Amino acid sequence: MKTLKIAIAGLFLLVANATQAQVSVSVNIGTPPAWGPSGYSEMEYYYLPDVEAYYDVRASQFIYFGGGRWVRASRLPRQYRNYDLYNGYKVVLNDYHGRTPYTYFDRHRVTYYKGYHGAPQRPYRPRPVYGYNNRPVHRDNRNHDKHDRHDNRHDKRDRHDDRHDRHDHDDHHGGRR
Repeated sequence: MKTLKIAIAGLFLLVANATQAQVSVSVNIGTPPAWGPSGYSEMEYYYLPDVEAYYDVRASQFIYFGGGRWVRASRLPRQYRNYDLYNGYKVVLNDYHGRTPYTYFDRHRVTYYKGYHGAPQRPYRPRPVYGYNNRPVHRDNRNHDKHDRHDNRHDKRDRHDDRHDRHDHDDHHGGRR
């Protein structure tokens, strides 16, 4: 009787442990970025040959070599701020599972050299398109203030000229003055 209770408790723990493992697996798989290549159900890393960097899909981080070590960051380094992630080629690393894909950097750099393009890729989600009225606007108020001051001076001159014209008009027609 005692062994039956232990066996049931062991079975219960085994089932609970298996359920927990399934939950952690589904949580660890991240959503690919909008610019990531579509058509891949399970991937952990992309290699970006043009910038010699990796992208960790689960952590939503770029991994690149900088300052003498491999760095994880939410953005690429400053020198690549204008790099177009939608048009750049992404190599999906299906054969690596771990935390340090750069272990094979020498191999990746040779196989997928800068400018490398394999099969055509479509992004996971289309590039956002900004119309004329909903595009991001960056205003430099200093320029607008300068023009506003300039316009105000003209307004004062115009009002001054109007008074002059009115006085001249009154003088010619025998009015006040």
